[in-house]
Amino acid sequence: MKCQKCGADNANTHVKTIINGEFKEYDLCSECAGKLGYTNVFAGIDNDFSNLLGSFFTNVLPARSQATRCEFCGSTYSEIAKSGQVGCANCYTLFADRLYPSIRRIHGNTTHCGKNSGKTAKAEVKPTEMTKEEKIKDLKAQQEQAIQEQNFERAAELRDQIKGLEG
Repeated sequence: MKCQKCGADNANTHVKTIINGEFKEYDLCSECAGKLGYTNVFAGIDNDFSNLLGSFFTNVLPARSQATRCEFCGSTYSEIAKSGQVGCANCYTLFADRLYPSIRRIHGNTTHCGKNSGKTAKAEVKPTEMTKEEKIKDLKAQQEQAIQEQNFERAAELRDQIKGLEG
């Protein structure tokens, strides 16, 4: 059977794909398969197999990663960094020196402040300041009220405050 891509060489690679529910099959030569990213799955297995057999004959276990593992969930820092998910609460303590800089960079803080984090509290505590025009308008309303009540001393004080703001 000839390669379905180039049509020149004999096909030695059979590829099956399902993309968006659409099933397709291809027969490709090794050169076309390599260009499309389909490589030999068994390449380099001879080296791994000889290492495995060698370990049986020399009574040595295969080399194990020296990465620190969490004693509760078994996660390593590299697994957490790769997945973006911390394994358990103990991982925060165990990998604190490496996790906290990333958490601080992403979230801006390393402690939980709550959903609103004081946004509404600031608005309630800080009263809105009145503009100069609003203060003058309010003082004039108070002055009119004082005149209606015939409290002329208070009206005179308010008049002086208004002049001070206007001048």
